[in-house]
Amino acid sequence: MWQAWSVDTEGLTGAELLALEPGLVVQELGWDEDVDADLRDDIMDAIDAEMVDEPLEAVDVVILWWRDDDGDVADGLVDAMTDLTDKGIIWLLTPKVGRSGFIDPSSVAEGVTIAGLSLTRTANVAPDWQATKVVRPKNTRR
Repeated sequence: MWQAWSVDTEGLTGAELLALEPGLVVQELGWDEDVDADLRDDIMDAIDAEMVDEPLEAVDVVILWWRDDDGDVADGLVDAMTDLTDKGIIWLLTPKVGRSGFIDPSSVAEGVTIAGLSLTRTANVAPDWQATKVVRPKNTRR
């Protein structure tokens, strides 16, 4: 069963917790008016570029904003892999407990498994959002 890692994150920005750096091509999916604008700005500052919604090339990272009413988590993750490089990662951003659109962690874990992916860790990246790092299983990465 998947467990969250506890890491000292005091003083780190959301983008630093996501380990983003200049030169990465980052695609943003699921944007809506409820996303965290400060986190988005931090991400774009970290990569020193705008995030793309329809990339012209394969992307290194997908930022996937997902809420309970957005549908099946597995479907969203499968769609997010469309433009992702073989070694790319998906940061699944979901509302925190008690926030509108909250998704139970067991539903996230089940969706990740159904999509054929693996969870690695979770970070609190914004006041209302948490991020879950999702990757392809090691035996399928090239």
